[in-house]
Amino acid sequence: MIRLMLVDDHAVLRDGLKNILGMETDIEVVGEAISGNDAIEKVELYLPEVILMDINIPDKNGIEVTKIIKKNHPEIKILILTMYDHDEYFISAIREGADGYLLKDAPSQHVVDAIRSVSKGQSVIHSSMTKKFLNFNQQASVNEKNKSALTEREMEVLNCLVQGMNNKDIAQALFISDKTVKIHVSKIFKKLDVKSRSQVVIYAVQHQLVHLP
Repeated sequence: MIRLMLVDDHAVLRDGLKNILGMETDIEVVGEAISGNDAIEKVELYLPEVILMDINIPDKNGIEVTKIIKKNHPEIKILILTMYDHDEYFISAIREGADGYLLKDAPSQHVVDAIRSVSKGQSVIHSSMTKKFLNFNQQASVNEKNKSALTEREMEVLNCLVQGMNNKDIAQALFISDKTVKIHVSKIFKKLDVKSRSQVVIYAVQHQLVHLP
């Protein structure tokens, strides 16, 4: 059972999400928060596995709250669900450790699937946001230095990460053990100076190390 906390100041939206998630047998809404400070307090009370976080909330915005919660509880997965498709919000959220970024126009089933995905350690990014990265005019040219720093096998693992695959899927796809995958992922994080799978995806696309499928 995935323990989920909702962070949004709109009661109608929270009620709607609870109704949708209430039909799922593997997801339980264990708590709700209506502001940034409320979320920081409630996370200590409920200790959820996944947080569905809005950005525009009172006190502290969702990005600030993400930073604080990730610092204190790096094991908790945070999925941003927002109406904002601004590049600066997206980049900031991922930089502060968000495990996923969805827009509120996403179908409800996509939100449910995304909750399951981030709970398994996968990254989830709204398709319109990744397309923006691919089309950035100021996007860096191919970073051969970073690319050459990765071994051929690490590049294969990186491509799998960008596709949102978890360690088990990567192991099966590349015919290696889960333990070996973890070692490769750790080395990739270190070489690219990132801290999460979502940051790996953004970095890889930004620097054209790989191309999204």
